Amino acid sequence: MSHSQDNEVLERVRRALGQVGPRKTAPVPPPIDEPITRLVHMDVGLPELFAKRGAEMKMESEFLTIDDLVEKVIAYLQSKNLKRIMVSVAPMFEKLKLIEALRNAGFDAHRWTEISLDESYEFDCAVTDATYAVAETGGLIIKTTREHGRALTLVPLYHVAVLEPKNFLPDMVDLFDKLSKDAGSYIVMITGPSKTADIEMNVVTGVHGPNVVKTFILH
Repeated sequence: MSHSQDNEVLERVRRALGQVGPRKTAPVPPPIDEPITRLVHMDVGLPELFAKRGAEMKMESEFLTIDDLVEKVIAYLQSKNLKRIMVSVAPMFEKLKLIEALRNAGFDAHRWTEISLDESYEFDCAVTDATYAVAETGGLIIKTTREHGRALTLVPLYHVAVLEPKNFLPDMVDLFDKLSKDAGSYIVMITGPSKTADIEMNVVTGVHGPNVVKTFILH
């Protein structure tokens, strides 16, 4: 369609709406009918609901205290025979000296800022923090930053995410409200292992992202 045809279509739409020209300001969105829109009506039990919804999407979850986190992460990685681990740069991980503990346990572990994008394809697993966790959908929301590149969540076959109480949101309404105040950030939304059924309707996991997603939920 040519530019002139585009303009003609838009003019017809404007006339149908009773407008004489382009809007100078964005229209005000209608109010949300929360009793209908929201499926989660309180903040109580969000981690448990997240784990339940995540399990329905084949996401593994485990509850633990922060004192047990490093030991549990090491044990999980060893149980899967994973060797090369890349880790997002997060204050919690730095405080726990996670990289040092992984190296002492025999893993070839590196911070995201220490490797290139090309090198990320040589790693077995990513261990990351998260920006949000949506209880309604069992979905992880991870914001891309210099310390947390998107390849962490898309390249390795295993993805281990550590969730803190502050990460949990009831539903997508809350998520979009949060994101609207932080425009411009690239985010990754994860609801369990990557799945596709493009070829002969056969479901295959791990094609466009991790084959296994494991969350450690701190309480």
